[in-house]
Amino acid sequence: MKQGNLIAFHGADKPLELQRRTLRPLRPGEILVRNLYTTLCGSDLHTFCGVRNETCPTVLGHEIVGRVIEVDAAHPGTDLRGEALLPGDTVTWSIFSSDPDSPYSLQGIPQKGDGLFKYGHSLLAEEDAFHGGLAEYCFLRPHTAVLKVPSTIPLPVAATVNCAIATVAGSLRLAGNVEGKKVLIFGMGLLGMACAAMCRDAGADWIGVADVNEKRLEESLLFGADLTLDMKDDRETLLEKLRNGLPQKGVDIVFDMSGSPEAMELGLDVLGIGGTAVWVGAVFRNRKLAIDAEKVIRRLHTIKGLHNYNFDDFLYAVDFMKRSWEKYPFGSVVEKEFPLEEAQQAFEYAVKYKPLRVGISL
Repeated sequence: MKQGNLIAFHGADKPLELQRRTLRPLRPGEILVRNLYTTLCGSDLHTFCGVRNETCPTVLGHEIVGRVIEVDAAHPGTDLRGEALLPGDTVTWSIFSSDPDSPYSLQGIPQKGDGLFKYGHSLLAEEDAFHGGLAEYCFLRPHTAVLKVPSTIPLPVAATVNCAIATVAGSLRLAGNVEGKKVLIFGMGLLGMACAAMCRDAGADWIGVADVNEKRLEESLLFGADLTLDMKDDRETLLEKLRNGLPQKGVDIVFDMSGSPEAMELGLDVLGIGGTAVWVGAVFRNRKLAIDAEKVIRRLHTIKGLHNYNFDDFLYAVDFMKRSWEKYPFGSVVEKEFPLEEAQQAFEYAVKYKPLRVGISL
């Protein structure tokens, strides 16, 4: 029986454990993938630090790219585009699988469909161990959206597509047409950087970005930003900078990738008449927001929330990265790389230095 290594997460403040497990046989409709590269997402770091609770033990990591080893005969044998899937193909896949015939899936929200399974978030069991990025192999369940990755995209770049980049694609879908619009983005982690690049690619007229990290603000200019705002400044200073940098009656679209209540509140304050706010970052507990309901009503504001993405977003993300990864500095997003056996050091480095991404090369 084939065996492989994996990293078990037992809870915050507990050391990661390298384990060697036997691979089970393929079940009907599954694909076996040899993981090639995994990047540590912000949610992985939140789990590692105890900010986010996860089922334990588990195998973390869901931003993954891998190589097809075997496709079960019951699988359609094609990817999301209908292209043949063959052993040796480099692929990435949706961070979830779910019942395609369930009500939410039929409404275009498969990430909330029945029978939901999420890679990198599930229980590490004796008979089912390989389902996360911090492992040498991954079993892809039926109804997982799989996409072949063009050979022109480097593995560290490709690994980010099925979470961060696809989520940003979903946020642009909710925002509507951004061409010619004034856009403000809060939170310049990888989501924010990718959002700036995608908005520029889609024809946004002006892009402002805000964060507390000066280095990230400087980097954001390379991803398409026109104006940077330091969120360490007081509210009046920020409003004044916005008025000077954008002599208009508010912005058209505000994206929040930070999860900061202060950022979301400020975003609504500068949103123009008929504007849309898309909130993505608030995926952990925080205080409730103070919203001026009268202002939302009188200024015809729309507030939308996004968690994960759908399959159209996934397709858009791969296409965007195929044409844009060299136009914007996505090749430098992974600032340091570790082997699987040094996953503990990789997490500690990511927590201490807060790079956009740390990579795990398998």
